[in-house]
Amino acid sequence: MLSLVLPTLNVEGTLPAVLAALAAARRGGLIGEIIVTDGGSTDATVGEALRTGCKVVAGPAGRGQQLVAGATAAQGPWLLFLHGDTRLEPGWEVAAERFMAGPEGPYRAAYFRFALDDASQAARRLERLVAWRCRWLALPYGDQGLLIHRGLYDQVGGFRPLPLMEDVDLVRRLGRRRLTPLDARALTSAGRFRAEGYRRRSLRNLGCLALYRLGLPASLIRRLYGR
Repeated sequence: MLSLVLPTLNVEGTLPAVLAALAAARRGGLIGEIIVTDGGSTDATVGEALRTGCKVVAGPAGRGQQLVAGATAAQGPWLLFLHGDTRLEPGWEVAAERFMAGPEGPYRAAYFRFALDDASQAARRLERLVAWRCRWLALPYGDQGLLIHRGLYDQVGGFRPLPLMEDVDLVRRLGRRRLTPLDARALTSAGRFRAEGYRRRSLRNLGCLALYRLGLPASLIRRLYGR
């Protein structure tokens, strides 16, 4: 039984597609519950979540805090964390079930291949860079999802209520040997990249990561770059 945790904030434009991609797994019993942890949406996000049978947990805005709240409310032995603008492509259930049934499943965490809903060459270049980062640096980000057994999640301390870099913080504690890619894609909205520009947003993200690796507090990085 899988508990899916979905942090949201004003994602009424993407949430219906995200939930629709999960419908078959819900009907088949793979997903036992979907917990939407909302950070104070002012659009129709909460209404859409309730309409489709999700459990809604309200809390302060901030993905780190929302992920903590969602994990606390989850009841399943397996947890899948997914962003509110990321949908899993068909066939993900097979890859996920194979991983969970494997002998090493409970002792490792899995993530999906990163993809963007944009046909541009800039999107393809970014996808290749993310694949390189995951392969050589073992740093999947939250928009690639994270599938992890509750026992391992608790063992490493779970997500921390950080204002920024909560995904990097967790995967660094997991370490390379406890991370594995799944043979399925997580398709993320490219809206923010198109709005800010691929190069600008990519450099911003790289700057945040560099400052975090240098030991700067996440709160300071957020003040410098914003969320």
